[in-house]
Amino acid sequence: MKDPKFPQLTPRQVKTLRDYGTVEHFTERTTVFKVGDTSYDFNVVLSGSIDIVDPANQDNLITTHHKNGFSGDSSMLSSRAANVIGYANPDTYLLRIKQDKLKEAISRHSEISDVLLNAFLLRQEAVLADYQGGSKVLGSGNSKETYNILDFLDKNHIWYTFLDTDSSQEAKDLLEHFHITELDLPLLMNDEQEIYIKPSIEQIARCTGVLTEFEDKVFDVCVVGAGPAGLAASVYAASEGLSVVTIDNKAPGGQAGKSSKIENYLGFPTGISGSDLANRAYIQAQKFGCTISIPHTAEKLEHRNNEFWLCATNGKQIRSRTIIIATGASYRRLPVDGIEKYEGSGVYYSATGMNINNCRDATVGIVGGGNSAGQAALFLAKYAKEVKIMIRGGDLGAKMSDYLVQRIEAAENIQVKYYCEVSKLSGEHHLEAIHVTVKDGSSETIEMNNLFTFVGAAPCTEWMEDVVVTDNRGFICTGEALRDHDLSEHAIYQKRRPLQLETSIPGLFAVGDVRNGSTKRVASAVGEGSICISQIHQVLEELHKLQ
Repeated sequence: MKDPKFPQLTPRQVKTLRDYGTVEHFTERTTVFKVGDTSYDFNVVLSGSIDIVDPANQDNLITTHHKNGFSGDSSMLSSRAANVIGYANPDTYLLRIKQDKLKEAISRHSEISDVLLNAFLLRQEAVLADYQGGSKVLGSGNSKETYNILDFLDKNHIWYTFLDTDSSQEAKDLLEHFHITELDLPLLMNDEQEIYIKPSIEQIARCTGVLTEFEDKVFDVCVVGAGPAGLAASVYAASEGLSVVTIDNKAPGGQAGKSSKIENYLGFPTGISGSDLANRAYIQAQKFGCTISIPHTAEKLEHRNNEFWLCATNGKQIRSRTIIIATGASYRRLPVDGIEKYEGSGVYYSATGMNINNCRDATVGIVGGGNSAGQAALFLAKYAKEVKIMIRGGDLGAKMSDYLVQRIEAAENIQVKYYCEVSKLSGEHHLEAIHVTVKDGSSETIEMNNLFTFVGAAPCTEWMEDVVVTDNRGFICTGEALRDHDLSEHAIYQKRRPLQLETSIPGLFAVGDVRNGSTKRVASAVGEGSICISQIHQVLEELHKLQ
């Protein structure tokens, strides 16, 4: 049976692609791309072959592409670095296509797009799941700084290997070899053995190609936030021919990206993880020509002469005719003294594959009664000895979907503690125990090293203060929630009311969890992101008439 990761193009598809590239002949074994390349060609084999080699062990041949086979994965759609090495074998003819021309071909030819994107996704998944390699991260498994690096790499689907200096002899040998002390940790080492001591997230994003340089021009749409709402807006806007740039301060997916399994999203009867859903949308948006750059945190927004000027971190200033705010909401810290000491070293705000080893055969705690808490509980219950869900009220179904409640009630190793609040955390360097208080005032100490908290979502709108009208909790008001005296004196609002998802400033929209009145579900966020684009078209037409 043919491996779906390595399909062959039909002669007709190859003929179509010839218009987008050039043919090159290799008389001897030649490197056509290597690990770390952020701008490299897509290669179709016309005759001969390309060997794809595991950089961690060059004797390990991942695959060989023969006639009508092709190299590449989803990094071809962005500036992400190559994960593997490609060698053209002697007497090989390749059709070589630049990345911008490949995107053009994908957008114009759906038959080719389907073959390539399906293979790209499968290849990315295989590399992340089946091979040791990528950048090496050295640090303590109990370090908050190490956790933040791993969390960024994990959520952005970047290939890496973690070496825990508390337990890995290989990590200790590397530290000794490079004369590095524990004071220099954490560190990141790429495949060319370049070392980044205590790297910032920006450094990591640049060296892996996640932080993208893009044109200095006026975009039709700037999307701030790459959660489900922002990604949906990005896909629909780009697919309709608008110029779109999307930024996010962490990773695609937002709160949904932290969900281990979403089972009530339309079209996925067996469920899909929030991370996988976000990654597919991330690739889909790029397929249509959207530029996505991470991490950028929006800091300031100005409205000048029918243009928005957005100032973001990493020295980026973006000009756009319209803006979509899709920054979502983040979970609040538990009101427990000293909790920041344990964040990343025992206290976490998402439950993903990164957490499995720490939770295996252990007691873990979950605070919160929403769907994210329920999904995390079911995910962790597969590995943990016991999962304790702690909620303040007496009804688990008050905020959680019924299918999750039923599964939790059926799980033998999940215990729900009602009318319960975490009052104290303890542990010298890493979380060792939690102290809880129940309704009658009595308290209990529970030994555990991992506590996952999903409580009190707060809108990510601090940077929007005094820019748009919000409700008393900080959520952005749109459409019918705005009163006449809330509206700006812009010419457009002299003629009409704000559109359904439009804020107090015309051309500035809010979608998803950040918006007042949203339902805080993935499906509704996606719906708002897509609906918003039809309203964007109306505003762009109005702006055109004002010129």
